[in-house]
Amino acid sequence: MSALQEKETTTRASTSTRKVRSTWPLYLLFFVVAGLVGATISFEFLTDSLVALGIPDPGPVTTWGLPFFRAVGWMLAALAIGSFMFAAFYISPKVPEGDNSRLVEAPLSVDGDIAARTGAVSTLCFGLIALLMIPLTLSDVSGTPFRNTLAIDMWGVAISQVSTALAWSVVAGISLVVGVAGLVFRKWIAQPLLFVGAILTIVPLGMEGHAAAGGAHDYGTNSYLWHLVGMAVWVGGLMALIAHGRRLGPDMETGLRRYSSVALFALIVMAISGLINAAVRVEWSDWFTTTYGFILVAKTVGLVLLGFLGFVHRMLTIPVINSRPGMFLRFAVVEVILMAAVTGVAITMGRTPPPPPRDPNLSQMAIQMGYDLYEKPTLGNVFTMWRFDVMFGSIAILITAGYLYGIWRVYRRGGTWDHRYTAMWLLGTGSLFVTTSSGLGMNMPATYSMHMIVHMILSMVVPLFLALGGPLTLIMAAYEPGEPGRPTAHDWALAITKAPLLKVLTHPLVNTMQFLFVFYVLYLFIPLYELAISEHAGHLAMNWAFLISGYLYFWELVGTDPVPVKRPTAIRLAWLVGSMPFHLFAGIYLMQLTTVMGEDFYMSLGLPWELNLLEDQKVGGGIGWASGSFPLGLVFLLLFIGWRRDDRATEIAYEERVASGEDQDYEAYNEMLARISAGGAAREEFEEKEFPRAAETPAEDTPEPPEGPVLDLRSRRKR
Repeated sequence: MSALQEKETTTRASTSTRKVRSTWPLYLLFFVVAGLVGATISFEFLTDSLVALGIPDPGPVTTWGLPFFRAVGWMLAALAIGSFMFAAFYISPKVPEGDNSRLVEAPLSVDGDIAARTGAVSTLCFGLIALLMIPLTLSDVSGTPFRNTLAIDMWGVAISQVSTALAWSVVAGISLVVGVAGLVFRKWIAQPLLFVGAILTIVPLGMEGHAAAGGAHDYGTNSYLWHLVGMAVWVGGLMALIAHGRRLGPDMETGLRRYSSVALFALIVMAISGLINAAVRVEWSDWFTTTYGFILVAKTVGLVLLGFLGFVHRMLTIPVINSRPGMFLRFAVVEVILMAAVTGVAITMGRTPPPPPRDPNLSQMAIQMGYDLYEKPTLGNVFTMWRFDVMFGSIAILITAGYLYGIWRVYRRGGTWDHRYTAMWLLGTGSLFVTTSSGLGMNMPATYSMHMIVHMILSMVVPLFLALGGPLTLIMAAYEPGEPGRPTAHDWALAITKAPLLKVLTHPLVNTMQFLFVFYVLYLFIPLYELAISEHAGHLAMNWAFLISGYLYFWELVGTDPVPVKRPTAIRLAWLVGSMPFHLFAGIYLMQLTTVMGEDFYMSLGLPWELNLLEDQKVGGGIGWASGSFPLGLVFLLLFIGWRRDDRATEIAYEERVASGEDQDYEAYNEMLARISAGGAAREEFEEKEFPRAAETPAEDTPEPPEGPVLDLRSRRKR
């Protein structure tokens, strides 16, 4: 008996005496714990909060309802994220005939379908709570009783004037789309996208609140986003595992081990991001002298206890998961209850005023951007000014480490890896880090010209190098294919390259249009540009759009990783040549534009140097025109070289077939010429065989062939 069969036998024996149990009662327990903890603490410090904010008491419905439903909403979002993550990566789907190369066709298994349905329902419920939070938020910030904010006209006031209400409205919209998609799509290939979509539902809430206001709000917002995603993945993944264990689902050990690694990473992310966020908002002396500090201490203690329980899981419950699964489930339920309590504590921080800022005299620049600039950017000093970008700087470090880890796995398996791919990837991640964390990134929000430089690098330079690095190819080389019907990272990466959505996105027309759309929609619609540059959320959205759009564009053109349909180099070259005038025209348009884009915002910064906004904008247009030509020219060169290489390879293959006598078309062609040249009976025999209709034509109707050599108009290679 193999080790796998013994493991399955042990698992069946351990589950034979257990009963399938529903998890919804436990979910309700988790939600109620989170909501009651949040509501109780908020009510306890209500008086202090109202005095600090200078607003009247909105009434018990808002006082208790807002923190309660906000905490429940967070738990629902975490459950959705964890359930989609479980369906995508922790439980195997029904792979056709056990052939993992057909994973893209695989429907979900019964357990995967239950997890996906749980994620969809949780997302829709989160969306409903988001709608409820709009009038609750207006009631909270205005001191108006909740019943008065339910009128339809008050919803418009809330969304247009209260940033938190606007964020909740966006959450509701995203949740509706993701929830409906989760109910409709039942194949495995949709689950990773739904997982990403579920994460996006919490992003708008990370863009508002204390972290998004005041000095250093770039650090505050970015670290808060990391913190929220880490928390949701940690809590949600564990809830999904509990549900799978209670319904006696298969592959519990595989799912638990995969989750354990993810949970450890999420805990580290939460710890680091939490420290950064606390350092921005609170001094050490405020931890034990202010209400906000006390809540922060309580949350920190809870996270430490959760880390300890996670350690217990790794040491005690995971090794015996097959023989004693009940032990894991009991520990996990206690852990999620504690997580729910910590979530409730964290929710109250949003309604508790933080300590006064260290420097009450913040400049307008610091309020708008999060920091001050002191000198005009030059070619030299942009590389001597540094401010680590918590979002993209961290991503650059993480994907560099992940790539190097993949190379290590390749060599450990006895394989090899092309160092040119490594060099391309490191150039891409290095460019991303330098661009976002140096003076380039610091000055991007302050002037149009610096914005355009960063835009060009993030959309054309960084994605080009990353696409040439071949990350999916590396994953497939680093991980072995899974056992039949049990996909691994190798099979996931292979499935991505065959995804139907990717097939649509990498069609030359669609790919070219999406790349041009990101550029044109931002600069042709001036109000959109002004909105994007005036908020930190807008800067994050722009940078993500530049990177993703550029990566898709260059992946299809010159990327190392395979795509669903690999088009001939000549076709890709033609599409590139056809699109280049549109890139150049955008730069010319910006150079000729006489309206200053974002004038009010740029004027409000109060930069400490003279700046002609219109001239700076023309410089930015010139940068867009000139700098875009270089990467596109490089891609043109790569495609042209590839085209010549393909052409030469085809020619060599043809000559080899001719030399070996395997090319029947070539032999038939020579035979035809020989018969035509011979004339007489041989020619007549050939014409009767090849052109029977012509042979039946009366002689008087058949024109005499012209004298002279016979011209062959078919395009053939040199014999």
